[in-house]
Amino acid sequence: MTLDPDTARRLRDGMAQGVLSFPLTSFHDDGTLDPDGFRAHVAAQIATGPGAVFPACGTGEFFSLDEDEYRQVVTIAVEEAGGRVPVVAGIGYGWAQAVRFARIAEEAGADALLVLPHYLVAAPQDGLVAQLEQIAARTRLPLIAYQRGQVAFGVDAFRRVAAIDGVIGLKDGHSDLDRLQRLTLAAPEDFLFFNGASTAEIQARAYATVGVPAYSSAVHAFAPEIANAFFTALRDGDDGTVEKLLRDFYVPLVELRDRVPGYAVSLVKAAARLRGRPVGPVRAPLTDPSDADLAALRPLLTTGLDLVGAAL
Repeated sequence: MTLDPDTARRLRDGMAQGVLSFPLTSFHDDGTLDPDGFRAHVAAQIATGPGAVFPACGTGEFFSLDEDEYRQVVTIAVEEAGGRVPVVAGIGYGWAQAVRFARIAEEAGADALLVLPHYLVAAPQDGLVAQLEQIAARTRLPLIAYQRGQVAFGVDAFRRVAAIDGVIGLKDGHSDLDRLQRLTLAAPEDFLFFNGASTAEIQARAYATVGVPAYSSAVHAFAPEIANAFFTALRDGDDGTVEKLLRDFYVPLVELRDRVPGYAVSLVKAAARLRGRPVGPVRAPLTDPSDADLAALRPLLTTGLDLVGAAL
């Protein structure tokens, strides 16, 4: 396959200048896709200057989308980006199904693909490498591997992954900094890494110490003002602002997020709805937050916005 050599450069430049946006997928109250709501949401996300936009990934409930809905979501993201920022679409499941989504993303005009952890089964290192080899051989789009859950690369397997023609980066969601440091040292010079831990800002400083300063931000999906203020403070070495945001907003948010499985997505969607964003509810098997947790979320969101001088 012929790859666009400009994509990695654009992603690298974007990752240095802003957080990575993972927009929410909008649904109507009856659970059907809301294309107009998604268009408004992703347009607002792109307008705040992220380094790249990643539609139909974990925060975007990729696992709940059928192929037609996926096509609509990726197409809308590409249209709204208009070439201003790279669009990296999520793909996943086994490699055969991942390739079906990859072809849709290609047709929709995506710039690259994020390969989400495969479905259900644990696999040996050889199998993890083979999964990416099979996908890379069937798409012209560059791939970013995502290690999380049952996907965790050892150094030897990672060297093989990084040597696959078309694999340009790794998103890490394990937060095992010992392992990650070994991978960064084993990587080609131009290989891309970014922090994909849940609420990545909590660990952003730690990731930066092993050479991975770029990160995705779920908070950007509902409060780009907070996400961008944190990114700027971290980049500029403003430890006072970083620590105040961590102490008064991010840590309480994580404590609330950890109350219920799936809140890493559904709490983000609830916060977006509190700000009037047209994202709708989550789809099963996720559940929307309880009334008690919503009551805790609202003042926390107000506090975070007050810290950066933004309005609810």
